[in-house]
Amino acid sequence: MTENQTRCGFVALIGAPNAGKSTITNNFVGSKVSIVSPKVQTTRTQVKGIGIYNNTQIIFLDTPGIFKPKRRLDKAMVNSAWDGVADADMVVLVVDAKRGFDDETRSIIAHLNKKKIEAILVLNKIDLVPKDKLLGLTHNLNLEGNFKETFFISAETGQNTEVLYNYIADNLPESPWYYPEDQISDMPLKMLTAEIVREKLFLYLRQELPYELTVEPELWERKEDGSIRAEITIYVARDSQKVIILGKNGQMIKRIGQSARKEIENLLEERVHLFLFVKVRENWQEDAERYSLWGLKLV
Repeated sequence: MTENQTRCGFVALIGAPNAGKSTITNNFVGSKVSIVSPKVQTTRTQVKGIGIYNNTQIIFLDTPGIFKPKRRLDKAMVNSAWDGVADADMVVLVVDAKRGFDDETRSIIAHLNKKKIEAILVLNKIDLVPKDKLLGLTHNLNLEGNFKETFFISAETGQNTEVLYNYIADNLPESPWYYPEDQISDMPLKMLTAEIVREKLFLYLRQELPYELTVEPELWERKEDGSIRAEITIYVARDSQKVIILGKNGQMIKRIGQSARKEIENLLEERVHLFLFVKVRENWQEDAERYSLWGLKLV
């Protein structure tokens, strides 16, 4: 490839829930484009993180964690992840090194083997694992799967990530860039705002409530003074869930809104007026419209 030639391609990040796919995406882009939380199954649809490395535009497809689905939403999320694999020029299996070789990772590798997909293996969170355990885990994973290369990184600290990005950049196809040089995601700002609100719901609420709700942008407009007015609706399945989100005297929803607004303003470097509403919509997980908004298919 000559000095002026460029490369470009889609890289699907797959793995069990909470393996660190979203952290890798945000680390590469250098900004938040995919939400992160300690809870599993945070990412619900494909999120594109776009960046330039050397002369290559890398488009990371941050996919939902792959697990054994129980609900219709689960099935839609898992299908979205495998759709990302089908669309990709390169597939990267991200494994939480601390969690090890679990049943979910074994199932993903079996599917890759069945489809004869040769992936890149990335062991993440290596800063949390003793070296002797890491070597054994690597050996077992490579015995089970057919991997082109293996990388050891910590997306949280940035350890060894440059080695991974350099390899990806060198091995994507020669091509013009698909997106403008300064674009970091294809997600509209109103959708990113809704995702940040959903992240705060994950962080502030307990137990399984976040999986029983969906967050949707209702309004995104720029006011005459240059600030932004954003209205976001949180849909829950039952009145009892609405009470939990609102909190005593509305304190919980106030904390969530303040935290989300602060992060959105820091991200956009603009003043934002954020308004949150909580509504009950029974059986929203059976509503195809709720899925289509996020690019999911009701199955």
